Amino acid sequence: MLQLLMAVAFSAALLTLYVPPVRSLNLFVEAMEVVCRDCGPYSHGAVVRFRVDLSRVLAGLA
Repeated sequence: MLQLLMAVAFSAALLTLYVPPVRSLNLFVEAMEVVCRDCGPYSHGAVVRFRVDLSRVLAGLA
């Protein structure tokens, strides 16, 4: 049982190397929010157009 516990503990210690620090993650999330905010006005028309086209296709199938 002790061997299993040690194996799990050392495996978890290696996984912490792949998790970025919280401060880096916050910068990434902030950058993605800025990109989404800047692309919002341009993508809104595409979303509306997609919904209209999809409703036409579904109405044609029904």
